[in-house]
Amino acid sequence: MSSGRWDRGRIAALAPDAAAATAAVGVARPAKWSGTGCDAETVWGECQGSGKSVYRSSAELTGPAFRCSCPSRKIPCKHVLGLLLLWSDGTVEAGARPGWVAEWLEQRRERAGRAQERKAAGPKARDPKTAERRERRVEDGLAELDQWLRDQVTHGLAQAEKAPYGLWDDAARRLVDAQAGALSGQVRALAAIPRQPGWPDRMLEEYALLRLLVQAYRRRGELPAGLRETVRSRVGFTVAQDDVLRDGERVRDRWCATGSRDSVQDQLTTRRVWLRGRETGRPALVLSFAAPGATLDSSLAVGTEVDAELAFYPGAQPLRALVAERHGPAVAAVPGGTSVAGFLDEHAAALANDPWLERWPATLERVRLARGEGGALHVVDEAGDALPLRMADPWRLLAVSGGGPVAFAGEWTPDGLRPLAAWQADEGAVLL
Repeated sequence: MSSGRWDRGRIAALAPDAAAATAAVGVARPAKWSGTGCDAETVWGECQGSGKSVYRSSAELTGPAFRCSCPSRKIPCKHVLGLLLLWSDGTVEAGARPGWVAEWLEQRRERAGRAQERKAAGPKARDPKTAERRERRVEDGLAELDQWLRDQVTHGLAQAEKAPYGLWDDAARRLVDAQAGALSGQVRALAAIPRQPGWPDRMLEEYALLRLLVQAYRRRGELPAGLRETVRSRVGFTVAQDDVLRDGERVRDRWCATGSRDSVQDQLTTRRVWLRGRETGRPALVLSFAAPGATLDSSLAVGTEVDAELAFYPGAQPLRALVAERHGPAVAAVPGGTSVAGFLDEHAAALANDPWLERWPATLERVRLARGEGGALHVVDEAGDALPLRMADPWRLLAVSGGGPVAFAGEWTPDGLRPLAAWQADEGAVLL
């Protein structure tokens, strides 16, 4: 491998999921590629797809940033990852950039320049009357939601078992009209609760949390500042990034990226990257968003650690953050973690601050896979404490662990623990 080229572990860590990482290996065959080349900043090439399709793929190494003409919504897609694997192996030779690569880079520079101009100009002054009108619309929308929740409980849950999707979608649309967009997503999610044994309890819990949020918003003037910001955020009020960078709590640490997950909703791709502080043990969530064809932030690769200062969004349980300043390059690292009991204590404390938490990061040390009651998979620590796993395909995790203890990261949800990554002595970070 040529000096300065990334190793395969670093490239695998860029994959949005395990499926993309696996597919990239199949694409990383020189016979499938033509017109490949690289320079100090960029790698490019054209990949033969199925049929007559030819996909143009490129990667800007300094971002990093990625582009491919294939229809996949994953960023980076398997073609970009396969190209980078070939480059890592030394198969891609240095050359002059073709026009389509130079044009893409120029467009990126223009967008970055416009962003700097907007930042230098400062935020636009907020119109107090506009803010007041929105507050009134949200209050009216939450009053309607409160009545809807009362009706669901009054009529009983029997109708919810076989209710059409429209029951939830209509209520969610009214919340969108009331400019309470975050709440609309929570209402739509009610339709996806599995109608299996115990589902009425789960449905009532969700109804109760929604009503608690409605009541908290009505009494927001009586709440502590952090909790008030949490309630506003859960309803749908946003905080500008400039405000977070200026006023948010700053924490410097060596932050290890423990997991990443992409999701697509309404043509918008969202990437969640979980971080854990080496010294503070504090979790953080960095979000990035991309419209169709745009590039997601890939600067925080799973399995790497960076010395950085984060700026946290306000809230009773500050979790979401922005990378305010980096103090060095990212390096490969295994995150520090906790036992199962330690994780449950962390989660309980977080729920006490923010009862509407939908997910919480778990970073566990020296856990093994085991079968629980009914054959379901669990992770078990050295003390014998266990957490249930939520996963459709366990084979990759089984292969990585080989029956031995591993460092493990995942997302804890009401349905169980969703695996994100594991660390194996020889392979390093492996996406799950």
